Amino acid sequence: MKQFRSMSYPYVVWITVLIVVPMLLIVGYAFTVNGTDLLDFQFTLDNFQKFFQDTVFLEVLIRSLRVALITTVLCLLLGYPAAYIIANALGKNKFVLIMLVTLPTWINMLVRTYAWVGILQKDGLLNAVLGFFGIAPLELMYTDTAVIIGMVYNFIPFMILQIYTALTKMDHALIEAAADLGANRVMCFLKVTFPLSLPGVISGITLVFLPAVSSFFIPKLLGGGSYMLIGNVIESQFLTVGNWSFGSAISLIMAVIIMISMYITRRVDKNGGENA
Repeated sequence: MKQFRSMSYPYVVWITVLIVVPMLLIVGYAFTVNGTDLLDFQFTLDNFQKFFQDTVFLEVLIRSLRVALITTVLCLLLGYPAAYIIANALGKNKFVLIMLVTLPTWINMLVRTYAWVGILQKDGLLNAVLGFFGIAPLELMYTDTAVIIGMVYNFIPFMILQIYTALTKMDHALIEAAADLGANRVMCFLKVTFPLSLPGVISGITLVFLPAVSSFFIPKLLGGGSYMLIGNVIESQFLTVGNWSFGSAISLIMAVIIMISMYITRRVDKNGGENA
């Protein structure tokens, strides 16, 4: 037992240095006056008041939540059928389909997002294809649509793989039993398959929504410099404005929102499992 405990020490040190200490610094800066050394700590709530009293920052927060929600819903609507098809594929077909889903994730996310710039811009690949059919070019770059497309493309593998894992762990004898009792394919899916796959759906929603709501380089590349989500605001406060206190306060607000979201999803997952 002592041997296993000693093996965990490097992990504890690693977590402390890379997660706990930075979080404590963020909390400290969030409640102090900008430019003040943490050793000369001056408690203040001005950073939080500034955020909630300025309608611009609230609009950015609402936009970020809306874009993340749309991204999550689209990933679910597109990812569930894909995961279902992969889970029911036979032999080598299943391996090939899994490779098609995971292969893009081997490439750096920044490179994949840059590729969409070339596809969506006015003289890009998409408009070239549309022009071949006589359709006028679409203005997609620097819009909500471009940002959502980039986010769905980057985050949908997380949704597919989580749902696929849940579907493969499902006891197919339950589906056969439902069919023997007279349930058709639709009823089998609604009453058996979907409820049993809810843990994968909840995990997929969590893995898509959390990075989508805090993403900063996807909206920067596909939305343009004037398109701001909450991740871009945090980045600008730290790297451009130099207001570490306000940036830390926004980060802390987002951390609370993310923890609340995780708590809600865990509750839904628990209740879904009990009902199933």
